Amino acid sequence: MAIESRLTPLDETRMDADQRRVLEEILSGPRGNLDGPFLAWIHSPGLADHAQRLGAFCRYGTRLELRLTELAILVTAAWWQSQAEWQIHAPIAREAGIDDAVIEALRAGREPLFERDDERLIYRLGTTLYATRRVDAALYAEAVEAFGEPAVVELVGVFGYYALVAMTLNVFAVRRDTDAPLPFPEP
Repeated sequence: MAIESRLTPLDETRMDADQRRVLEEILSGPRGNLDGPFLAWIHSPGLADHAQRLGAFCRYGTRLELRLTELAILVTAAWWQSQAEWQIHAPIAREAGIDDAVIEALRAGREPLFERDDERLIYRLGTTLYATRRVDAALYAEAVEAFGEPAVVELVGVFGYYALVAMTLNVFAVRRDTDAPLPFPEP
């Protein structure tokens, strides 16, 4: 599927050595493509280098199961109304076990009705963090009890990393070229 953006298209013949190195690292890694924010970040190989390593950890290396990581990503995509982040991760979240009704409620800006307590907790933690920029002692204790302190640290990293992704995608108008309507209204 093609990706559109407002960025100057990269031409391999004009890429510098650092851009080629980062491109090869991304293409040979678990992602296997220059999708999403990497389309922008490769314009700055230093940023791309660090961001793609952090992203690989946040997506594939945390203590959280994929279902919960993908839910955190969708909470972030919905908060930022990031078209491409949603287009990329909604299908992955569905495949990982997030219910269609939860996905649609998030997209529509409504609080989902969760059947699973761990999903409700991920949602509460993310929306509280984004809305208040803090997490109170009770919610923090609940998260640590449910997931363990190292996983909570990693979860905050997932929220932060995917906020960076969402901002990148929004600023550079990155989205998948598809006939499907955009998930969020454009301002």
